[in-house]
Amino acid sequence: MKVDAGVGFDLNKVKDAAIKLEEAGYDGVMTAETSHDPFFPLLLAAEHTSKVELVTSIAVAFARNPMVLANLGHDLNAYSKGRFILGLGSQIKPHITKRFSMPWSDPAARMREMILAIQAVWNNWYKGEALDFRGDYYQHTLMTPMFTPTDTQYGPPKIVLAAVGPKMTETAAEVADGMLVHAFTTEKYFRNTTLPTIENTLKKHGRKREDFQIVYPMFVVTAETEEAYNQTKAATCKQIAFYGSTPAYKPVLEAHGWGDLQPELNRLSKIGQWDEMGTLITDDVLDAFAVVAEPDQIAQAIVKRYGGIVDRTSLAYTQFDKKRLPEILSTLRAA
Repeated sequence: MKVDAGVGFDLNKVKDAAIKLEEAGYDGVMTAETSHDPFFPLLLAAEHTSKVELVTSIAVAFARNPMVLANLGHDLNAYSKGRFILGLGSQIKPHITKRFSMPWSDPAARMREMILAIQAVWNNWYKGEALDFRGDYYQHTLMTPMFTPTDTQYGPPKIVLAAVGPKMTETAAEVADGMLVHAFTTEKYFRNTTLPTIENTLKKHGRKREDFQIVYPMFVVTAETEEAYNQTKAATCKQIAFYGSTPAYKPVLEAHGWGDLQPELNRLSKIGQWDEMGTLITDDVLDAFAVVAEPDQIAQAIVKRYGGIVDRTSLAYTQFDKKRLPEILSTLRAA
């Protein structure tokens, strides 16, 4: 199991953060598209590291088009000498239409076509295949030498797709190189719904599980002090509540008999009661969504839940005494 950590968004601090994470033994550094661009920090991280992989977890796919993402993915992968992983996610309709002012349609069908379009562009650049992609949402039929990259020796990056529901999970298993399991996923939902969908779809399309990477940046609640633990627990409960307010994620709660929680969280979100939402996440709900353990037991707790089925996870550098970290990383890497 590979282990990543966030590199942050302050461009003045990314260099030192990336170097520190590589020296600490992490396998990758990652960014998320929240209040800042997810690609800029990874460019700096690429410049000042030589081993860690660079992962967007995630970049909002529908805020861009396939050609833009193909260029971004190529440039970061070429500059980092093959270390970039393009992690994509759909976001939800209100953000795409109201925040990004971009079109919305069947998200799984559009995402499938977007990934195939990106791959078609890359097949043109790396394999010399004619660019003739004609889909329902995207059409790419023009590429001239002036716009074709020549630094192609490292090939295209891998694409991993974030998913929760069965349609997007099927899309990931059909056309992507891996899947980012959404943090709003419990072990029960993952084993009973997500994993069988992945395995059945891979088999249907003649793909091998060993060629498909399952990435799960799970919630982890642990800390070296009681004060830090309480802060981490409260922040995690608020994050679970935020995700739980999304109607599309209700099936995860329903798998545990907590379906009534979703509309209440949604109601509170619409009136801005973010702190109140977090208080509705009981210890039972927290334990289902997060791995909760003492620092000296956290690695074993993660392995017990997900060892052998998750290929990549994340663990915050700041949660641990630095003397403890090498053993934790070693335990996870051996899983």
